[in-house]
Amino acid sequence: MNNTDKKRILVIEDEEHIAEGLKLNLSLQGYDVVIASDGVSGLKKWKERIPDLIVLDIMLPGIDGLSVLQNIRLEDERIPVLILSAKGEPDDRIKGFSYGVDDYLSKPFNLEEFLLRVERLLTRGSWNHVGNNINRLGLSSLPKIYTFGGNRINFETSVADCKCGKINLTEQEVKLLKLFITNCGMPLSRSKLLEIGWGYTRGMSTRTVDNFIVRFRKYFEDNPKNPAHFKSLRSIGYVFDQQGA
Repeated sequence: MNNTDKKRILVIEDEEHIAEGLKLNLSLQGYDVVIASDGVSGLKKWKERIPDLIVLDIMLPGIDGLSVLQNIRLEDERIPVLILSAKGEPDDRIKGFSYGVDDYLSKPFNLEEFLLRVERLLTRGSWNHVGNNINRLGLSSLPKIYTFGGNRINFETSVADCKCGKINLTEQEVKLLKLFITNCGMPLSRSKLLEIGWGYTRGMSTRTVDNFIVRFRKYFEDNPKNPAHFKSLRSIGYVFDQQGA
């Protein structure tokens, strides 16, 4: 089997001995494996390599694993993701599944069980490529047409009908809108918006987020100076209010 026929797996894990052990054992099963040691490089390699499966740790330097997961789900709802983490309490698992993870395995783990889970996820991923839908929490519940406050967003065409007329949304605008809508009513800090929306922890000003909020208020608010939907939270960041109360 040449590399073009092999299933590609991205392992995002900062503990070198675990990452190398996973790579060795997955390679012995015939998979093409690449490692990323932090969240930022993990997102970069995900975009570059387009893997068939991601194995993801939660406690990563820079961007944590759950932020990596949310960033990926804003663009790709189908790629199988397996969390492999020392954080194995029920609340941790629930949070992972609510963000769209497909499977969750706690450390320490049984290698044979891990390999079977990988095989199962890759098999299911192949089914999805031929047209099956995945029922996920979060993004899966986001309708193709979303309405609020007299505004209408078509996420299939990236077109918004609002008080300004028809707006062709940019890819980044769509990502941030999805992020706000799937976290409706939940405060989002500027740093968290940068992590999830752009995949960066530094080198980008929080003014970048503010500039997008100015755009959204211009598009969607009746009174941009007194916003009803994209609200500021002093010393925190922003929150999206669907009802505009």
